[in-house]
Amino acid sequence: MNAQYQIAEQERPRVQFVTDSPFDILRHARDSFAAGIPVALVTLVDIRGGAARPLGAQMSVRIDGLYCGFVSGGCTEAAVAAEAVEALKVGHDRFLLLGEGSPFFDIVLPCGGGIRLSIHILKDIKPIDRVLDLLAARQVAALLYRPEAETLVEASAEKTEWLPVGFMRSYRPPTKIVVSGNRLEADAVALVARAAGYEVQLAGKSFGQTVADLPLDMFTAVALLDHDLDAELPALEAALRSPAFYIGALGSRRTHDRRRRSLLNLGFTDAEISRIKAPIGIFDKARDASSLALSVVADIAAVASAETYENCAGQG
Repeated sequence: MNAQYQIAEQERPRVQFVTDSPFDILRHARDSFAAGIPVALVTLVDIRGGAARPLGAQMSVRIDGLYCGFVSGGCTEAAVAAEAVEALKVGHDRFLLLGEGSPFFDIVLPCGGGIRLSIHILKDIKPIDRVLDLLAARQVAALLYRPEAETLVEASAEKTEWLPVGFMRSYRPPTKIVVSGNRLEADAVALVARAAGYEVQLAGKSFGQTVADLPLDMFTAVALLDHDLDAELPALEAALRSPAFYIGALGSRRTHDRRRRSLLNLGFTDAEISRIKAPIGIFDKARDASSLALSVVADIAAVASAETYENCAGQG
């Protein structure tokens, strides 16, 4: 086996670890660059028709072929990584078109559409470091890719979209779920939420802290699982005074009517009270803790996903 063949084998694309987390992908790119390994950041910048991933989906690809992330459903990533390795060898950015309208006839996307990818060779990791710092502080961050200059700079934006100056990729902090209530239901929701990759904080008498003790931002969901309206009320007041994107509460519609009257007496308006999803979850007759946990986490995921997609422009 000659040296040239050995190098080719070493550069054959292979997954270093499986993730679609933007934070893990950026860290992979940052850590590779810091270790002196040439690395490219691949970004989904255009979608025609259907696509398995949203606009802005990314991969990090090292020159030795190790990569992480997804820009499609998993069927094209190795080919994309191989193209990124070639770009790294040449030393210049490039675009790659796959699916509809692509010269690569042997690569067919399962959704039947077409995607356009930018392959950017990292030359400076300061912008990525800054984005990771902002996300750790639970703030929105963004990277602006300027194709003509082959540069990536930190920016400020709420949406992922093409602008006259280049492609803006916006990042949101990870969704956090605050669960308050009885231990049985709260532990079940926490178990499912953590398995789905969410950060979870537990509150209530059994957990030694209240919802009011915890920071609630616009990327936080609050699930209230008390069976006692009086016990629930302080947590619900704290949630309604916060910018939490989701507030759900346990109980029947009749229970929610009583809840609404209590909140009106405390000075909350109908518009404020309408933020509460009650009964909580995607189906309202969950009779056991496991079913309730699935229902609650699925509902939060649906709302979080809808908000994420609203912040992606130009899909299709």
